[in-house]
Amino acid sequence: MTHPHRIQDLLARIVRAARTAWRRVRRILRALWIAALRLALTIALIAALGDGAVRDTSLSARVTALARDHLFDYAAWEVEALWSKLRESVLGVGPYLDDEQGRALVLAYLETLGAAQEIEAQIERLYADPDVPDPDAAAAPLRAERDTLCERLRADQPLVERLIEGQVSAVLADEGFGLLGQVLPPVAMHFTETPVALIVSPRDRITVAANLDLDALPVEERESLEARIDQALNVSSLIVPLGGLSLYPAMIVEPSAHDTARTLARAFEITAHEWAHHYLVFYPLGWEYNAHAETRIINETTATFFGRAVAQRVIARYYPELPVPQYPSFVVASAAAPQETAPQAPPGDPDAPPPFDYAREMGATRARVDFLLWQGMVEAAEAYMAAQQRKFARNGYPIRKLNQAYFAFYGGYQGEPGAGGADPTGPTVERILTGSADLADFLRTMRGITTREQLVGVGEG
Repeated sequence: MTHPHRIQDLLARIVRAARTAWRRVRRILRALWIAALRLALTIALIAALGDGAVRDTSLSARVTALARDHLFDYAAWEVEALWSKLRESVLGVGPYLDDEQGRALVLAYLETLGAAQEIEAQIERLYADPDVPDPDAAAAPLRAERDTLCERLRADQPLVERLIEGQVSAVLADEGFGLLGQVLPPVAMHFTETPVALIVSPRDRITVAANLDLDALPVEERESLEARIDQALNVSSLIVPLGGLSLYPAMIVEPSAHDTARTLARAFEITAHEWAHHYLVFYPLGWEYNAHAETRIINETTATFFGRAVAQRVIARYYPELPVPQYPSFVVASAAAPQETAPQAPPGDPDAPPPFDYAREMGATRARVDFLLWQGMVEAAEAYMAAQQRKFARNGYPIRKLNQAYFAFYGGYQGEPGAGGADPTGPTVERILTGSADLADFLRTMRGITTREQLVGVGEG
């Protein structure tokens, strides 16, 4: 005879098994739904953003022909990144961790990363030391230790990425982007070695005429390719590093863990920056990214300020022991401490030149170059930029190449005074941000603005 309590126990086990199975099915269905959404968003991003900010298709085609051997393979990267995300969504433990466990795992990952990077630096020093007769043998134990740490990092990376995505998502939800408990589009990022960007500008004006993503290149190959393009097409070109790329998941540069606070803030900043691009792709500011140079600048500047604001909020919420990152600003802080409470500095030499101000000097350089090009004095503008490059280097700011392409690229990210010169985009976007109720209100305002005229009108309204 079967005892009733055994029957009840059996039924309870069946119910628990059914619930467990259903939870697993739900996780798989959710993972597949997110994967499908990611694929759809990837297609939309590629359609909207293309290969960057291409204005002159004929010039872009000629640049592509010269750089074709170095073009970045998007398809292969997407397959690897999406597969990594799918595995973590189905098999990962991220959903079962609380906030404290998550932050501890992120910090432990960075600690392991820092150890691996320090060992790599030791290996490089051995090979650079002429007093080490056999660097291969001397570095063997270090290589083994490094490889063990790197294997651990590869295993932990998908989980850490998911935790970062979750922390950014929680802040975005608090800022008004949540819909039924879900931030749309979902936050997705992937640490990787990022490509470099080949920027091409005409010599007689500053604008991005072509923008191609290339495989990472050593500096000598960058110089060679730039020279070949400049000579063949009579343009100004520059190959620059990228911190991220708004594919889906967003491509985020592999972190350096020598400064935990800065590394974390940078990871959150770029993740949120690229998410802003994902969000804006459904609105005019995203649709017209490639249509006009000024629209691209407004878009990138909006994402820059947005990413910084999110990074500050994530650090304050999840890592209160770390300093909240501070960024350069166009706006003078109104709550600055009174001058009389500051310690008195010793008197200086009244005849000494003022200290070098990078932002002021770069802004003045851009304004002067714009004026010379407007006058049609291309050679004079280029000679002036070469002289300014040497001036920056003498004052501790080495710039590999200061040319029209440099200003075309860096002037498109106006998060601080400098390469934008007299362009009002940066200051105006910052004023709109500081006057917004929250970050959702900020993006709702910005998403319909596609020209400087509209932007200035809203900023002054």
